[in-house]
Amino acid sequence: MPDGLAGELGAPLQEPLFERIAIIGLGLIGSSLAHVCRRKGLARVIVASDLSPEVRARARELKLADIVADSAEAAVAGADLVILCVPVGAMGTVGAAIGPHLRSGAILSDVGSVKSAVIAALAPHVQKGVHLVPAHPVAGTEQSGPDAGFATLFLDRWCILTPPEGSDPDAVAKLTDFWKAAGANVEIMGPAHHDLVLAITSHVPHLIAYNIVGTAADLEAVTQSEVIKFSAGGFRDFTRIAASDPTMWRDVFLNNKEAVLEMLGRFSEDLTALQRMIRNADGQGLFDLFTRTRAIRRSIIAEGQETPAPDFGRPHPDAKT
Repeated sequence: MPDGLAGELGAPLQEPLFERIAIIGLGLIGSSLAHVCRRKGLARVIVASDLSPEVRARARELKLADIVADSAEAAVAGADLVILCVPVGAMGTVGAAIGPHLRSGAILSDVGSVKSAVIAALAPHVQKGVHLVPAHPVAGTEQSGPDAGFATLFLDRWCILTPPEGSDPDAVAKLTDFWKAAGANVEIMGPAHHDLVLAITSHVPHLIAYNIVGTAADLEAVTQSEVIKFSAGGFRDFTRIAASDPTMWRDVFLNNKEAVLEMLGRFSEDLTALQRMIRNADGQGLFDLFTRTRAIRRSIIAEGQETPAPDFGRPHPDAKT
């Protein structure tokens, strides 16, 4: 995580919160969960699995889990907490596969950045006695794969829980305790509200980043080598975001399209207003806008979600723990 952000993971728990946790999908989030579960003693036994044989082999080399199962069905057997760390578009398929193998009383959760679609995909496969409590840790980097994870990824970040109506309060409380022990701050909100909030804070910014980097690469008047050679800080930040996992973000946009399109419409209106200011040489309007947006950045820093120091590829000292 960025240097200067407050907080530490602290000592391991005296008693694990769960006897057996199953982590399905070992990308950045899944491998980071495995690291923090081991570091903090959140589960007595950590079981993991991934669709890719190569990823499973690498997970065994990295000793990410006590057991690396060859299938999701085998991984979830007997687990009292199952966390799906797979692309949003794969939730239904994975849910159908593991549904019959989930033990009664188990908590089924996920880490997807879209919630309404995840609930719709998983709910039909959740048998009576299994508690579906979706979650979204608002944390990440542009890196992916089992080598990308680190124990402090969630430290001082937000994790949003979106339990469906009628969810068991004890299951919600226990998952809340889990994420807090992993270092996160926890907020509970409705799935639809989550999707709207994340559309503007995460999804649309990623879409803009993908678009502007693509535009720069396609410019006929500027060669790609010049775009790379003369990249200023702003463009470098866009390329960092645009380097995020393409499968994950494809699924995000396809599964949160209503909220994303709504926010894109608002963004397009504001962009048109900005074009008008530039065309009309409205210096005061531009100054007022930039002053207001600068205050937003300062508010994010004040909330402890960022540091004022520049972050041009600073290493994460904890990246392999």
